[in-house]
Parts: sequence; structure tokens; C-alpha cells
Amino acid sequence: MDLKKLLTRTLSGVIYCAIIILCIFGGTSAVTIMASLFAVLAVIEFTKMTTGRLQGRIIPLLLDIAGTVCLCCSTSIYPIAFWIIVMICRFVVELYMKDENPLRSLGVSALSQLYIGIPLGCMVAIADLSARTEALLAVFLFLWINDTGAFLTGSLFGRHKLFERISPKKSWEGFIGGYLFNLIAAALFAIYCPRFFEFGLYTSNSIGFWLGLATVVTVFGTWGDLVESLMKRTMHIKDSGHLIPGHGGILDRIDSLLLAAPAVLVYMLFTEMLL
Repeated sequence: MDLKKLLTRTLSGVIYCAIIILCIFGGTSAVTIMASLFAVLAVIEFTKMTTGRLQGRIIPLLLDIAGTVCLCCSTSIYPIAFWIIVMICRFVVELYMKDENPLRSLGVSALSQLYIGIPLGCMVAIADLSARTEALLAVFLFLWINDTGAFLTGSLFGRHKLFERISPKKSWEGFIGGYLFNLIAAALFAIYCPRFFEFGLYTSNSIGFWLGLATVVTVFGTWGDLVESLMKRTMHIKDSGHLIPGHGGILDRIDSLLLAAPAVLVYMLFTEMLL
């Protein structure tokens, strides 16, 4: 990678991270707006990636976006009620679309909403259910630390392929390295700043809770990355889009989050249930 591309990638990555951090510090409403923006952009990319076109699909696309945004706001009952209406409309609209393969069209719509909307809704729920929205920042930090650690250790020591059929560049050494980086970060968070990243749970001050959280984010974040890689490889494309210079599309940036966020929410609720 030449210097210009590296600088472009670095600058766009810093701006992307800064936006997320600012929204998290802005509270649950700001996180919801961020999730909704991610949803709009991700659904557009997903539709184009899976169908190869947007032309002629404006009405279904708008319904998919509306449904996904509703799921982003799913901590309230009213968005869920509206999502049900959107889904009914989506099925009715398909009657008039004259698609060659209506089942495929409906499948893309349903998958785009569930694959993108539910995880982003879980992200909002993490911020909403935690004592402080900064708890969500810990999840993002684990995702970013894991990516950085995996890249560094994989580049230096990578020998054994993690999932060659789907992602030839990923290695077991990289996965283990990212996991170790996250475990170190988890220990530091538990010792030095548990009150800042307050999840609102009794165990949130314990190192065991933090090590478990790091494990959940690392494992499910890696699977999330692989799932999107599977989709792209199936569609024979390299990136989901070109929105973020040097990084690809928004789906390429939130792919790990799409599996990690639901897993973290379940981990939070399960931990609380055991108290």
C-alpha cells in the first residue's frame, strides 16, 4: 500500500471512529440516529450487492429502509408495530412488481432487514439498557482492538489459515493475537475504568465479566466478518461499496458489529439473570 492510500485510509478511519465516539457521548438518542443512518446506507449497499441493481426497486428499497430503521428503534413497542405494517406492505407491493423471481426478491428484503436492523437495534439497546451509553464504546473498542491485533499478529506470524474457503488472508495466529489484545484491554478496563464503561450490572466491575465480554466480542465479531465475506465471495465482489475511502462500504465497517452486538446484548441479559 502506497503512502497516499495509507494516509487516505487512516484519515477516513479516524473520521469514522470520531463520529461513532461523538454519537455515543451524545446519549441514546444520538446512538439511535447513528444506527438509523448506518441502516439506510447498509440496506442500500446490501440491496445493490445482492441484486446488482437499484433501478426498478425504489419502492421495495424504501420499504426495506423503513423496516430496518424501525428495528433500529426496537427498544420501543411502537416501532415494532410500524415494522409489522411495513412488512405487510412489502408483501403486497411484491404482487405488483412483476419480478422474475419474487421469492428471491422477498428473501433479499427480509434478510436485509433482519441482518442489518436487528443487530443495530441491539446496539441501541446496549446503550439504552446500560447505566451509561459509554458502555457501548467498550464494545466498539474491543472490535477495533481485535481488528488491529489480528492484523498485526497475522501479518507477522500468520501461517495457519482460519477459514481459507471464505477469507484466505485470515489466520489462526491473527485470531489468537486479536483475542490476546482484547483480553489485555479487558483487564485494563476492569482495573482502571469500570465506572466509565458502566454496564449497569453487578458484575460489570469484575474482571471475569470483562474477560467474558472480550471473548464474546472477539468470537462473534470474527464470525460477523466472515459472514459478510461469505456474502461478498458468493456475489463475486471485493467490497460492499465505496463510501469510506480505503475501507469500502459501511457494511465492510460494521460487519463485525452485526453479530457482536446481539451476542453482547444476550451476554448482558444472561449475566444479569444469573445474579
